[in-house]
Amino acid sequence: MKMDNSNQWHCTSQNEPRGYIQPQSLDELWFHAGTNCNLRCPFCLEGSKPGDNRIEFLTLTDARRFMDEALEFGVKKFSFTGGEPFVNPEFIQILDYALELRPCLVLTNATEPLMNQIGDVLPLLDRPNSLNFRVSLDHPDPVKHDESRGRGNFRKALATLGRLYREGFGVSIARLMLSGEDSATVDCAYTPYFESAGVPLDLTIIKFPDFHLPGSLPQVAEITETCMTRYLSAEQRDKFMCNFSKMIVRKNGQCGVYACTLVDDVENYDLGKTLHEAMEKRVLLGHHRCYSCFAGGASCSEG
Repeated sequence: MKMDNSNQWHCTSQNEPRGYIQPQSLDELWFHAGTNCNLRCPFCLEGSKPGDNRIEFLTLTDARRFMDEALEFGVKKFSFTGGEPFVNPEFIQILDYALELRPCLVLTNATEPLMNQIGDVLPLLDRPNSLNFRVSLDHPDPVKHDESRGRGNFRKALATLGRLYREGFGVSIARLMLSGEDSATVDCAYTPYFESAGVPLDLTIIKFPDFHLPGSLPQVAEITETCMTRYLSAEQRDKFMCNFSKMIVRKNGQCGVYACTLVDDVENYDLGKTLHEAMEKRVLLGHHRCYSCFAGGASCSEG
């Protein structure tokens, strides 16, 4: 989606200065492996599906360049999302290089693409840095999970989660967060499944609200500069992902540095072709997903 750089982008519809974050550090660098995926989930915030090329496959050459540049900023972690990263034909090589430098986190549906490459994944345990997997288990109910992801995929993902943990990888899960839910009760409902998979019962659970499809324009409150100081403390503002992370996205044969993992459908958030360029730029909070960060502290990061 294109948005121009006129006064409308810098100000709200009421002509008030738009809220912003001025990045302070690069603790975590995310890479989008591509929107190609083996599944076709109707709620996917990236609109991923088999053969999708909205965001192209990340290449090893591109990844190495940005990883090496990130070291100059003292980056602490590399994280990967998709699509399904293990659909990318160079992904194992990309992980192999990354793990020589920093700990890594991979977001995955933990079905066939990962299951079929587990023999290539296991040797990554021997790399200097740790590898963690965040597995998507949308609901603590296999039937509800499989309604969107396909029959049997809850069972596959749960089995892969357990296998990864037994082999020595770090694991967590991601789930959908429904409006008005009792989050503690929903989290507890995963307990019997964690027990059956043999993973810790206090496994980290990352909860995501409905972010809507790429290009969507749901009506949300606009965030002004005054909102950022009136309703949020300095500590809360520091927790915005765009304060300490960036994401590398490949489109039209070249990579751009985007403000965070949630805004790659708006070109204004392509902040440049290098991290040095991107880190100098103010991030305006004009995407509807920015409101999720403002109102609920939404984040794709793990501590």
